[in-house]
Amino acid sequence: MTKGQLADAVASKMGLSKKQAEEMLDTTFDVIAKEMVKGQKVNVPGFGIFRVSNRKAREGINPKTGEKIHIPAKKAAKFRAAKALKEAIM
Repeated sequence: MTKGQLADAVASKMGLSKKQAEEMLDTTFDVIAKEMVKGQKVNVPGFGIFRVSNRKAREGINPKTGEKIHIPAKKAAKFRAAKALKEAIM
C-alpha cells in the first residue's frame, strides 16, 4: 500500500477529501519523526512503539573482499508492534 492508497482509505472511512487525509497523514508522520529526533518514543496503543536505538561502533567484514572494516556508531529508527497488532496479523 502506498501513501496515496492509505490516504484514499482514510478519506473514505472518515468522510474526508483525499487532500485532507494526506495532510492528516503528513502531520502525523511529521510529529512522530520530530519526537524521535528529540529521542522520545511514540507509543500508539494497540499498534506499537516507535523509538530510536543507538547502535555501537563495531568491526565488520566486507563480504566481497573479506577485508575488515570499521562500522561507525549511529542511531536507527525502531518499531515494535503491539500485542494486538501481532495477533491481528496472525
